[in-house]
Amino acid sequence: MIEFLLGMVRNEVLMSAILSWMLAQIIKTIIHLFETRKFVPERLIGSGGMPSCHSAAMCALTTSILINEGISSTYLAIAAVMSVVVMYDAMGVRRETGIHSAVLNEIISDYREAGKELTPVEKMREFMGHTPLQVLVGALLGIAFALLYCLVIIR
Repeated sequence: MIEFLLGMVRNEVLMSAILSWMLAQIIKTIIHLFETRKFVPERLIGSGGMPSCHSAAMCALTTSILINEGISSTYLAIAAVMSVVVMYDAMGVRRETGIHSAVLNEIISDYREAGKELTPVEKMREFMGHTPLQVLVGALLGIAFALLYCLVIIR
């Protein structure tokens, strides 16, 4: 078990992705705290917001594979394509879903204020996708973290 855990910790590709994800989540929580003046623990694990944790993790993964395996690596090709898919999805379908949730939450609130009954519906999650800026910042964070982690911290 110890060897397994040590193997994971020594895997700089895996660790740069995981740690950049965690760093982006912490930054997202701090930004949300400053914007709302409220600490919301859900921001530490939730999706959506600035910066994109998905973008950070995928770009850190791709960058660290580039550093470790080289430009002609099949792993790099897979990671690069998956990074583009994840970031495109974050700006597309997931962002639209969050916008729709916000509109539906407003409609539900208006109906309830008017005294109309609805089927029991919890408030829908609105933090789901990302703006292009949130994705870009997440991507840059992931690339910078992977470069720092793989070229400075580990070596």
